[in-house]
Amino acid sequence: MSQLATPLPPAQATRSMSRSDMPHSSLQALLRDLSHGLRRLMRNPLTVSGVVVIAVLLAVALFAPWIATHDPLAQDLAGALQPPGAAHWFGTDEFGRDIFSRLVHGARITLYIVALVTVVVGPIGLAVGVTSGYFGGWVDTAFMRVTDIFISFPSLVLALAFVAALGPGLDHAVLAIALTAWPPIARLARAETLSLRKADFIVVAQLQGASALRILVRHIVPLCLPSVVVRLTMNMAGIILTAAGLGFLGLGAQAPLPEWGAMISEGRRYMLDNWWMVAVPGGAILLVSLAFNLLGDGLYDVLDPRSE
Repeated sequence: MSQLATPLPPAQATRSMSRSDMPHSSLQALLRDLSHGLRRLMRNPLTVSGVVVIAVLLAVALFAPWIATHDPLAQDLAGALQPPGAAHWFGTDEFGRDIFSRLVHGARITLYIVALVTVVVGPIGLAVGVTSGYFGGWVDTAFMRVTDIFISFPSLVLALAFVAALGPGLDHAVLAIALTAWPPIARLARAETLSLRKADFIVVAQLQGASALRILVRHIVPLCLPSVVVRLTMNMAGIILTAAGLGFLGLGAQAPLPEWGAMISEGRRYMLDNWWMVAVPGGAILLVSLAFNLLGDGLYDVLDPRSE
């Protein structure tokens, strides 16, 4: 008769399970943290709704030529100012252009602005913030005074000033928005660095002879990244609104590009009788901005260590 296996004591069994759950490499630890964070993110219904809207926006921008029912630039004066119907789902504008198709292709312009500004603003704000917070002294004073100058002006007003100097156009609007969006990121990264630079592990790295660049890149920047990612996500709504404001004033994307702010500007003369010309792009701006804010709130709950 075979001998039955003796069950492990509870404490030993718990230790055995803990060892089996321990990651064996940094990649496994990263994948486990990502999986855990994703599960927490999906538990919030508001965050899920924001993720769904952003995913739909990405899909629409990616497959815009196949989703659009008409050429967004093709004019049909005989069919101008038609209300929403079977032929034109969101109606037509004053030149007979299909608003649904223009809205779909405008998603590409919106994502282009958001992505390019984020790629520029994130590294600049993070570099300025961690450098200022770590070194302190005159470096901190010089960087923060420049940051204060940019923060003292409303972002839209400052963007208008830069676009007026550079000239109207989509690329100039992106550059102007980027020049006004980095100061809050720098402020946040500086605050995080000030709380970390006297930590024990930083002091140990300094005593071991680690250079300032190594400490910043290997120790401080990774710890500042979660807060910066959350702030960048929530800044995307402001970027969309600023870009739409510039487009509305004729300083962003130029006609006939189907930018959402420019579409509202074109439709404002007809909005009393043809409400869809303003309501459709305005609703898209509102929905996408709200989605990025909801995603930012969810990321804050996941990445904030105090929420554990």
